[in-house]
Parts: sequence; C-alpha cells; structure tokens
Amino acid sequence: MSTRVSSNSRRPIVVIGSNGQVGYELVRSLSPFGPVCAFEHSRLDITNFDALRATLKTLAPMAIVNAAAFTAVDKAEDEPDLAAAVNGKAPGVLASIAEEFGACFVHYSTDYVFDGSASRPYRESDPVSPANTYGRTKLTGERAVMEIGSAAIILRTCWVYSNRRQNFLTTMRQLAQERTMIRVVEDQIGCPTTARFVAQATAVILAECGFSAPRLREQRGIYHLAAAGQTSWCEFARAIMRYSSACNDVAIEGISTAQYPTPAKRPAYSVLDTSRLRDAFGLYFPDWEVLLKQTLDR
Repeated sequence: MSTRVSSNSRRPIVVIGSNGQVGYELVRSLSPFGPVCAFEHSRLDITNFDALRATLKTLAPMAIVNAAAFTAVDKAEDEPDLAAAVNGKAPGVLASIAEEFGACFVHYSTDYVFDGSASRPYRESDPVSPANTYGRTKLTGERAVMEIGSAAIILRTCWVYSNRRQNFLTTMRQLAQERTMIRVVEDQIGCPTTARFVAQATAVILAECGFSAPRLREQRGIYHLAAAGQTSWCEFARAIMRYSSACNDVAIEGISTAQYPTPAKRPAYSVLDTSRLRDAFGLYFPDWEVLLKQTLDR
C-alpha cells in the first residue's frame, strides 16, 4: 500500500493525550511521517477551548489526532460533567479547529456506544444505545465531530490495553504477583485490542490519504477498529497467564457480571465488525491472541 505523504508533510502532526496508552504509541507510529507535537494533559487541557485554539493555530498542523479521553468508566458515573466536557464537547471543538486550518482529524470512540444486546459483531450502521455515562459521552463526541463536516475519521475501538499504564493486562499481571486465584467476569464478550495496533492502523489510514484533508474527507465517517476474533474477560485473563511465564501457577475462576457489580453497566457483547475499515484502507486485522503474544514478548 502507498505511504506517500503530500506537500503538507512539513507541517506538524499533533497528538493530543500523548501520555495515554494509544497516545504514547501514536507518537512512535506517526514520527516517520513528519514532526510530531505531542501534548499531555498537563501541557494542553482540551476543555480550555480558547487555549486549545490558540495553541493549534500557532502550529498549523497537517493532522490532529485526539487520543485524550475520560476513560475511567465507573468514575464517569460520579463525574458526568467532566466526562461530558472531555468526551462529548471537546471532540467537536477539535474537529472545528481542524476544519478551520485544513487539517486531517482522527478521533477515537468506543464499543460502549452499543448496549450489548446483539448476537453478531456490531456494524457502524447498527443502532447505538449506550448503557452508561462513559458510552453516552463518547457518543455525544462522535455526533459533535460528524456535525462539523470536517475531514474526520472516528475509530471505535474495543478493550484497549498495553504494557504501560493501568489496564486489564497490567492489572492481571500485578494481581498474579499477589494471589494464586483471580476471579474474572466470563459473561462479557469483546475484542481485546492493543494500543500499538490502534496507533499503527491510524498511521496507515493517514498515510493512505497522504495526510491530505481533501483526500481524507472522501473517506470521512465512523469505522470500527479492533483485533480479529472474540473472547471473554475471563478467557483473556487465562491467556495472559498462559503466555506469561511468571503467572502460570495462577488460577482464573470465571464469575458472572452479577457477581461483580460495578457502578457503570457494561455491555454483555461488544464485538466489532471491522470489514468497513478493511475495505476502505486495506488493513489487516490480526487475531487478538496473536497481538497479546506480541505484547507480552515486548
């Protein structure tokens, strides 16, 4: 596939939320295509819209990739206003800024925009009905971006993890050092997806469009991005123990969602159909277990 970059290549690529799982990997994946300006929350608060616009106006980027989000699903139930500002309102502001400066815009959403009642992988055209505050605020953000009409791609991801920061993988490995048995929910099904794969796919999408806003606009819309296959949290945990030599003696006991109540309701089934993204950009989607082995090998 082509990776030619347009004459915009001297303009920087802005990565917002660079200290997060996906943001960290984005800086690495996008650096070969031009200078990357990476912003952690401490350097750029996306809910301070005046400062946001002033900063991006100075940079005049060729692409803005927004990996910043309020991702604490349970905490969002207690802090809905902050979650709404970060996940719901800021993405639309960023899309507007990108449109103003002729920049490509990539934003990330979630499988949690669905209620989990499906029996086959969710397509982008399927009805949305979030079951928790996090999902509702992310859906608001999607709609805000799409209303702008900018050169924007929204990538819905699922069960994102990596070797850094707090996530399911790092939590399981930590618990394995402390316990001989871990109880994990077995009746929620999804697609564990590495942050590195999300970042690499993002780089391919932008490169395929030559980091050109007019070309990206031709493909604008919402796409599903996740690893191939599906599994439960319980089986995901067992795979982590199976492929982690230091964790082989830890037993994983499957429990029901009812046995592990949380403030935010989770969808029982949130597998994503990625065929639209595959057809549009020629992406290959490795099986979730392959990606897990690669991550643990690192």
